This record gives sequence, structure tokens and C-alpha cells, in this order.
Amino acid sequence: MEGKVNTEYLDKCLKTLQKSYEMINQAKTNTVEYEMYRNSLVKSFEMTLEQCNKLLKKKILPFFSSKREVDKLTFKDVFRHAFKHSLIDEPAVVRWMKYRDNRNNTAHDYGQKFADETLSLIESFISDAQKLKAIIEND
Repeated sequence: MEGKVNTEYLDKCLKTLQKSYEMINQAKTNTVEYEMYRNSLVKSFEMTLEQCNKLLKKKILPFFSSKREVDKLTFKDVFRHAFKHSLIDEPAVVRWMKYRDNRNNTAHDYGQKFADETLSLIESFISDAQKLKAIIEND
């Protein structure tokens, strides 16, 4: 590998996501505070997901002949290749696909149903993102 992948921004995204999750769990529903934390949670989820994909691309780069090849990969392809090269297991790939599908829904629906669905994924997502961060940092 061409050097260690910098995960500082991912770490910051994860900390923001965790804090947003902590705060939304303390807030009363149907309050402005709840809405603020929900919005923060959704945005932090999106940013963390994108960072995971971006950094995982860097991690799988040595398995390809060029950066251009890796840049052509879709989000789901990146995670499939991570599985192919034993960086993550198959159940993790399935969960990451679910996270991505949920993220794609954010672009179309910021309503209560979407927020509830995202909230239901957050604990496992935080855990998976922390594990992925450790994998990316491992040389």
C-alpha cells in the first residue's frame, strides 16, 4: 500500500453521528430539539457512509491495476471487492448495501418514516463504521 489512509475526517464524522444519536435519544419527540438532532443524525449518517466508501476505495486500490479502475466502481462494487479480498465478511456487505439503499432514500424522502428507518439502522451502522475504520487503518 502507498501509505496509511488518513481516517481523521471519518473519525470526526463518526463522533458527530454518535453525539447526534445520543442527543436524539434524550430529546422529546415532536420538539424542535428532536428535529434538529434528527436532521443532524441523517446528515451525519450520509457523510459517514460516503467517507467509508471513499476510504475503502483507497484501501482496495492495491488490488487493482490503476486508480482509474477503482474510481469506476459503484458504492456496492467497492464493498463487494472488499469482501472478495477478505477485508469484510458477507453479512457486513449485506448490511452496507442496506445502509446505501437507505441513504439513497434520503435524497427523496426526509419524512418521519425515513427518519425512523434510519434511526433503526444507526446502532449497527456505527458499529460497522467503527470496524471498517479499523480495517482501513490496519496496514
